[in-house]
Amino acid sequence: MKIITISDLHGRNSWLHIDVGHYDKVIFLGDYTDSYELSDAAILENLSQIIRLKQQAPDKVILLIGNHDAQYLHFPHYRCSGFRPSMQPALTSLFKANLPLFQIAHQEGLYLFTHAGVTNRWLAHIPKGDLSAKLELNLQALGQLADAMNRMHLDRMLRTSLFDVSSLRGGFDEAGGPLWADQRETSTDYLPGLHQIVGHTPVPEFTTIGGKTGSITYTDVLQTQDAFYTIDFDDVNQAFVDLSG
Repeated sequence: MKIITISDLHGRNSWLHIDVGHYDKVIFLGDYTDSYELSDAAILENLSQIIRLKQQAPDKVILLIGNHDAQYLHFPHYRCSGFRPSMQPALTSLFKANLPLFQIAHQEGLYLFTHAGVTNRWLAHIPKGDLSAKLELNLQALGQLADAMNRMHLDRMLRTSLFDVSSLRGGFDEAGGPLWADQRETSTDYLPGLHQIVGHTPVPEFTTIGGKTGSITYTDVLQTQDAFYTIDFDDVNQAFVDLSG
């Protein structure tokens, strides 16, 4: 299996140069909106094209939600920098009309894809109000983690934890959630047993911290280069270990 990830476009259409036929999965890591350079029309058209790609290849294309997208999808909640009042009605309408096409996380065996990453600290503080029982999932079971977070997002009372913001990003929560976790959190507290692929934090080049027993890779390089992080599972040992037990 070959996967390409596309991180933090913020309206850029450089993803159009990708030949999606070369990959088994095309995973957008979120933050389709809020450019400081591009016009409202360009951002809206780019997101519309991405949605059409998903509609054409629903099993191949994965659309994750970033913090910049959440503030329109769940307007007026979860605000962050770059918000464009002029775009809010159109973006909110577009996201909500296509809500089933978006998700918080995606998982392929030992590989977990989110916008910003998951830390041990955040997971430890998740069971709020008997959350685990309501989800009927064990959040500590690594093989169920993406499924649990996606189910959290569909529940209005449970989704708030997904948007936790720690003091490192100007918030007041004990740890940043998978749309907001800061690199200073995830680089020192990434999950053992999983290999995470994230965007959110701009880096000059693809950067991996960790090793075979657990790691996190930062892929938001579009401020310095047009490059997209790829994974070929034919070259990865134990990529599909069954963690469900």
